[in-house]
Amino acid sequence: MNPANANDFAVLGGGIVGLATAMALGRRYPAARILVIEKENKWGAHQTGHNSGVIHSGIYYKPGTLKARFCRAGNRSMIAFCETNGVPYDICGKVIVATRTAELEQLDNLVERGKLNGVKARRIGPEEVRELEPHVSCLGGVHVPETGIVDFAAVCRAYAHIIETQGGELRLGCEVTALRSTPGGYHIGTARGDFDAQFLINCTGLHSDRVARLAGADPGARIVPFRGEYYQLRPERRGLVRALVYPVPNPAFPFLGVHFTRMIDGSVHAGPNAVPGLKREGYRKRDVSLRDAAETFMYPGFWRLLLRHHAEARMELYRSFSKAAFVRSLQHMIPEVTSDDLIPAHSGVRAQALLSNGQLVDDFLLVPGRAAIHVCNAPSPAATSSIEIGEAVVDALPAQPHLRLVHPSKQ
Repeated sequence: MNPANANDFAVLGGGIVGLATAMALGRRYPAARILVIEKENKWGAHQTGHNSGVIHSGIYYKPGTLKARFCRAGNRSMIAFCETNGVPYDICGKVIVATRTAELEQLDNLVERGKLNGVKARRIGPEEVRELEPHVSCLGGVHVPETGIVDFAAVCRAYAHIIETQGGELRLGCEVTALRSTPGGYHIGTARGDFDAQFLINCTGLHSDRVARLAGADPGARIVPFRGEYYQLRPERRGLVRALVYPVPNPAFPFLGVHFTRMIDGSVHAGPNAVPGLKREGYRKRDVSLRDAAETFMYPGFWRLLLRHHAEARMELYRSFSKAAFVRSLQHMIPEVTSDDLIPAHSGVRAQALLSNGQLVDDFLLVPGRAAIHVCNAPSPAATSSIEIGEAVVDALPAQPHLRLVHPSKQ
């Protein structure tokens, strides 16, 4: 590698976290040569572009974790970013509703957790829930007014524009085919030429564990894909939902349950469920990768996870193949919803890091390597938290004596 021709930083992955990281690098190191490599032909093509577009408040996450801290700060920074850069958003608020007596105590726990995380949330009765969401039937709820909606793909495009104005180099349609450690950093082979970089930042989401291992790092976990399937309300039935309606989450299960989300374009989506994917980028039931499926099914942690949550796993699979079961889950919150009201919508794939003992990695995971940092677990609320994750990655960089450091507060 010729250091004179090498990039200072190469960011692998053009989802919202990779772009936020490159943007943070450009602010902190304005004289650096920064390269962003994305294998697809658009930004945010996978997790970012297939989520429900929610600007989360931070009410769910264990106090003190990166998710709790970054989501709370990210709620504010994402809104400020959208305001500054003309990205449409709406702070519409959401209600979390209990439909069974056993769930009422969990509402109080959520309010308390929200207080610990600095989230404005209040317990409300069924009458107040109906004032916010007239078609919801419940025993009580929690109102979270700071939750919002946005098109995160549009946020990605705004991030990319800023990176360009900073002088960064953006490469779309540039799949990494080889990665080799060199004395001066890394040699990166791609479908559209080779690149050298003195420092590597891995934000490849669904492939982050593989890229980390290629670079000689051990993430200590494996990415297991979970496909989340959505329906959407027919246009004439969108009036059933004003904003966001969520069920009380099962504290023993790591997913939030099917919910209603009004999107920034006015459509209303219902979902997602959470079923193991047979392909890391498989958005349809029939999508299968023998390599991806074999890695999942041969991983002891996967079977330990299923044993721990076998009842929930059966229900998720049942909902995947039975629209009637999916509808019944939604009717717990909005009884008026019928099967005829729902039409299939997009699916997403969550890149979830799983430990060999069957425990899901329940926080964002940054793994240091030789001249590298690997973001190896960044599911929801990573989009909301993307600016904070990017800043945290840059904060975690070892000293870079060849670069001129300029702290954002001094720009």
